[in-house]
Amino acid sequence: MRLHLATAFTACLLAASMCTAHAQTYRWTDSSGHTIISDTPPPGQARQAARVGGKAQPDDGLPFATRQAAARFPVTLYTTSDCGEECQPARDLLKTRGVPFTEKVVQTEAEQAALKALVGDLFVPSLQVGRQHQRGFNASLYEQMLDLAGYPKSGK
Repeated sequence: MRLHLATAFTACLLAASMCTAHAQTYRWTDSSGHTIISDTPPPGQARQAARVGGKAQPDDGLPFATRQAAARFPVTLYTTSDCGEECQPARDLLKTRGVPFTEKVVQTEAEQAALKALVGDLFVPSLQVGRQHQRGFNASLYEQMLDLAGYPKSGK
């Protein structure tokens, strides 16, 4: 009889935990500046309210930490079509770490102006991680930027 009660109790706990796994989570900042994470929606006075969690995203094959870092701090590598030898080490570093990145090949005047506004000059390769940027390739600085953004040290 004890075995049946223990099994029933375990099944109830498992069912309860599965129900809470599908609950919506909310994150907001209250009027005094405190960040609150809750399963109830924020009150009307809340600032910076955002939904967290919810439906599972399709499996893109990336580790969870990489997906989280990419969502918060997307990576863009700026190159040109004639930047072969100089840009390849930057690509290799990102690929070795398994970092999903967008490579923007700077061609038009508008793209050149955007890169100049970002790094102060037309210099490739340049890396942008979230709001941080680095002009030119410097492996240790690239690594540091990726570490601070929470990207894992190595790929899969």
